[in-house]
Amino acid sequence: MARSRSPHVIDPALLEKAKQLQLLLLDVDGVLTDGTLLYSHDGYESKGFNTQDGFGIRLLQEAGLDVGVITARQSNAVTIRCQNLKMRYVYQGESNKLKAYNDIVKESGLKPFEIGYMGDDWLDLILLKRVGLAAAPANAVAEVQDAVHFVTEQKGGKGAVREVCDLILRSKGLLDKLLHAYMNR
Repeated sequence: MARSRSPHVIDPALLEKAKQLQLLLLDVDGVLTDGTLLYSHDGYESKGFNTQDGFGIRLLQEAGLDVGVITARQSNAVTIRCQNLKMRYVYQGESNKLKAYNDIVKESGLKPFEIGYMGDDWLDLILLKRVGLAAAPANAVAEVQDAVHFVTEQKGGKGAVREVCDLILRSKGLLDKLLHAYMNR
């Protein structure tokens, strides 16, 4: 049975911020994952990643944007996921996320208004205040939700990153073009 869904009304100022982006940076735990850390009896860590988030990242890359992560934790699972998604910037074990961000700005040559960041907790506030588009998943702490331009309907690890990717693509007039291209492959 076909369902009809009315499109979300998006603030034109938000679309303008998203339109300027050339790079989307993401926190991992609570953003690309639901924040759950699973440890096996022998100490190996596992994380769950959402395939729709991954596809959204691939769509951004297909549209010419770079994507990366800045996370305070170090994880082999993150390394593998970032390699899978061919992310350009991967900074793990960064308790000082500002240093990593400054390195990326210097390396990329981008201006802060051309960079977006999505985070969910206090460690992310330092970056959320500096970027052109600050986003948070629905499960972000209140202080982060109050500091960002966009809060997703979905929680981290459950499609929140895909919402941000779709917002960026929509702002650039590329979402429908990409969908059409995929429907006609």
